[in-house]
Amino acid sequence: MAASTTLTPCQATSLHFNIRISHHYTQNQNVYINHTKSIHKAKPSLLSYYHPNPSLAFSSLSTQSTSIIPSTHFSTSGSGSSWLQTTVNHVASSPSGLREGPIYSVFPSKPAEVSSVQDLYEFICSGPLLDKVGQTAEKVAESIDKWLFYGSKLCRLFQLNELYLTIPEKARFYHYYIPVFLWCEDQISEHRSKFKDGEEIPPLVIGFSAPQGCGKTTLVFALDYLFRITGRKSATLSIDDFYLTAEGQAKLREENPGNALLELRGNAGSHDLPFSVETLTALSKLTKEGMKMKLPRYDKSAYKGKGDRADPSTWPEVEGPLTVILYEGWMLGFKPLPTEVVKAVDPQLEIVNKNLEAYYDAWDKFIKAWIVIKIQDPSCVYRWRLQAEIAMRELGKPGMSDEEVRDFVSRYLPAYEAYLPTLYSEGPNGSDPKHLVVIEIDEGRNPILFE
Repeated sequence: MAASTTLTPCQATSLHFNIRISHHYTQNQNVYINHTKSIHKAKPSLLSYYHPNPSLAFSSLSTQSTSIIPSTHFSTSGSGSSWLQTTVNHVASSPSGLREGPIYSVFPSKPAEVSSVQDLYEFICSGPLLDKVGQTAEKVAESIDKWLFYGSKLCRLFQLNELYLTIPEKARFYHYYIPVFLWCEDQISEHRSKFKDGEEIPPLVIGFSAPQGCGKTTLVFALDYLFRITGRKSATLSIDDFYLTAEGQAKLREENPGNALLELRGNAGSHDLPFSVETLTALSKLTKEGMKMKLPRYDKSAYKGKGDRADPSTWPEVEGPLTVILYEGWMLGFKPLPTEVVKAVDPQLEIVNKNLEAYYDAWDKFIKAWIVIKIQDPSCVYRWRLQAEIAMRELGKPGMSDEEVRDFVSRYLPAYEAYLPTLYSEGPNGSDPKHLVVIEIDEGRNPILFE
């Protein structure tokens, strides 16, 4: 009689996965090659949707000489694999609300050839966010086809050949964007389960709180794309979209003479809060087919980089029923602090702190799920912001000089110093720990695998 064998949970998962892999290859041995060919057959109209220069975008698919992908920094922190740096600007907006902008590459010129699906599975399971977003090795094995599909679509979005992804490129997709997308899907499912059949379901508002330049805009860009290709309608908003007009900002400056923190846009007090409430309330009611509205946008390049609200004729339009609203900003979730605390950081913060008291009702109360991108040192914001301004200038758009960027960022640093510790220790204002995920990065926008 043959001896029986008892498998550990880990061995059982591996065996089950290997059976799935065998079936996967039997059905489609050339999954990567076939997906890659489909990229080269992409229509110019699709490419122009994501790239400000359609001819460049289309030619780059054929030559692969220029990858349109977030730039890379190899880190020695965490594990050997790194996340990617991103440099994105809010420039023109696409018809669906996606923000188009330059996403440049400094990836190694020699690509790393993609190996087997088994290797990819192991790579996915080594990711720093897997536990945080509720994924396990078993869940990944069960849904490996979904991971492959999402990875293929992201390669198309960022115009990469998935047969030759580098480690940083794989990390960006399989350790970051896709895990966060799956977490968002879980949050949406839980949100929708609270409503009965036949009831109108408002879109879930997911807030992204992260300092300027750390990659939140590119993350939202990728998530919005994944929602749309999987049949869900989404809308993207930034707190920047609710800045006062240039005229309103000038008035604020006049009312606070000598306060450098309110001289330019950025800090609490420089936003049109009634307009925020009006927009978020209207979006939450976009629950039926045929309902439409335009999303406000802000032009940071106006007035030599001082900015102004974009002309409404350029605002993108979204149509219901919306499933999710992706709302991002550098100060989302900041909580007012005792006056003596903020004055110890910078006396000019006293009025800013007072202004912040109105922000929960205008912004945070609409947000039911939160993603917080945590940084170690706020001073790196200057370098990130400078990269964004340089990219804007290279596009031929007016932007701030290096010295103007230094001055501009200096007006944000007191708020970071005052409010980030509470944000990181207590979570965003009004947040529920069950609906919050924190993603910690270093100065190079790379993952930190410990807390």
